[in-house]
Amino acid sequence: MKFTVKAVTGGRARAGMLHLGSNPMETPALLLSTRKGLPVFISPDLLPCLPRPDSHLLQFSPLHFLDGPCPKTISSIGGLHQMLGLHEYGFVAVARDSVQSLPEFDSTNKFGASFETPCGRRLVKPVEYMEMISSMRPNLWTTLADEVPAWVSDKRNKTSVDRTVKWLDECIAMSPAGGAVFGSIVGGSNIEERQRCAQEVAKRNVSGYWIGGFGLAESMDDRPPLLYAVTDNLPEERPRLICGLGLPEEVLQGIAAGVDLFDSAYIYHLTLGGFALIFPLDGMETSDIGSECTKINLRATMYRKDTTPIVEGCSCYTCQNHTKAYINHLLNVHEMLAQILLEIHNTYHYLGFFRSIRYAIKEGKFEEFQNKFVQSRRSSCILE
Repeated sequence: MKFTVKAVTGGRARAGMLHLGSNPMETPALLLSTRKGLPVFISPDLLPCLPRPDSHLLQFSPLHFLDGPCPKTISSIGGLHQMLGLHEYGFVAVARDSVQSLPEFDSTNKFGASFETPCGRRLVKPVEYMEMISSMRPNLWTTLADEVPAWVSDKRNKTSVDRTVKWLDECIAMSPAGGAVFGSIVGGSNIEERQRCAQEVAKRNVSGYWIGGFGLAESMDDRPPLLYAVTDNLPEERPRLICGLGLPEEVLQGIAAGVDLFDSAYIYHLTLGGFALIFPLDGMETSDIGSECTKINLRATMYRKDTTPIVEGCSCYTCQNHTKAYINHLLNVHEMLAQILLEIHNTYHYLGFFRSIRYAIKEGKFEEFQNKFVQSRRSSCILE
């Protein structure tokens, strides 16, 4: 793996280039959330309809494979790339999945991290986790972490940092040949513990950093100091990945703090609920403003006879070929095609949002872009 910072603006926001094998990708970038390595609704034959190479980083949780096939079988097949036939894509392994494999801090102990998984609550020890990583052979993987929500005590925060650093050393000692290692950073809502964890992880020989413990009940106002406490203590030449920041405003917060890679569980939740992203990108005009000024609910009866695309000027397959009325019909008769078309549009649209952010950073206008975006959202909501 190779990472280069190309531009910095607004103090910490940065644009860079990440090389994972044959996959050069501009950052800040979005990692597509998957279930067992594939997007939930988009089948492999439809993946090429998404922008390239922006859509070529797939995030997965090894814990999804606890119900089979087993690590030994995956290893004998040749790893995840070989098993899924997606040789041109980069796979990023993160134990936590913001949809299905959530950390369960009450059940985590000194032996391993506990997660709520599709197979029930499971305690995952570093040696078991590394067995899964070794068999799947991802391009990039994060070490095991003890994530805690915002409301835990300072003592529990300290314990989570101590365990995470200990597991980091254990994972590195067992790390397989190949695959970039991202050291995990935790600390909950305690700024001092966040700083301590970042400083400890920065001492290790890792390729980048995974910032954990966000999206677990902290407020948006409390988040920036916690993010800065981490990124200010990390080397600038290595990439940073974060999970749990999904809303556009949250992504902008992360980028303002110097984060480079984000998960896309937000897209999954939108799609499952029948929502489509509509906020303007690159001069696009939208004919609707939704209940949250960012999305529209295509289940609503007002779209039953609407023969316009979701977003005028959008180049995605869905907007080029189908109307709001058709998707409304599919949703209301519970056709799986509805989620397929919505996930294509929502993914395409959110990748466009990241493209706009990268352009703003390169032009030295990120702060202006962030302020304008947040302010326009607030103004639109007030006008309703």
